[in-house]
Amino acid sequence: MSILSRLFGKGSPEPKEPETETHEGFEIYAEPINEGGNWRLAGRIVKAVDGIEHTHTLIRADLLDSEAAAISATFAKARQVIEEQGLSLFR
Repeated sequence: MSILSRLFGKGSPEPKEPETETHEGFEIYAEPINEGGNWRLAGRIVKAVDGIEHTHTLIRADLLDSEAAAISATFAKARQVIEEQGLSLFR
């Protein structure tokens, strides 16, 4: 970033807060990845167990045309993983 850009505030925009959803006590954070105009399905599944926060990172090969579609698909895939694996997801 050049000095002028930094002086006049034309740097990188602040990162957005990820959209979240709760499913069966698990927190899902949709964090799609922009890849050349397409969006890769990605996010995190988080749950506190016995006072310890466990996190599973979910990154799929799926590329979608819009960020909104990738967010929706991330929530759907995360719900599926939670229903299939439950707490064993963190082993």
